[in-house]
Amino acid sequence: MSDHALLPHGEDLRRAVRWLAQGYANDPHAIEEACLRFDLSPLDGEFLMRHWSRPDRHPDEPI
Repeated sequence: MSDHALLPHGEDLRRAVRWLAQGYANDPHAIEEACLRFDLSPLDGEFLMRHWSRPDRHPDEPI
């Protein structure tokens, strides 16, 4: 979670999703990297693992 008081709630997760959308579709290692890079909570990380790394997910499909 963000320590920045000026960032709205959930902005870290939105930034992580944007970063993943730039070419890291279906890559579980990239999801771990995003969790560290954007300081996501364990709950946000679990959300990404469940919804982003689906094997049947097309890279252009919205989450």
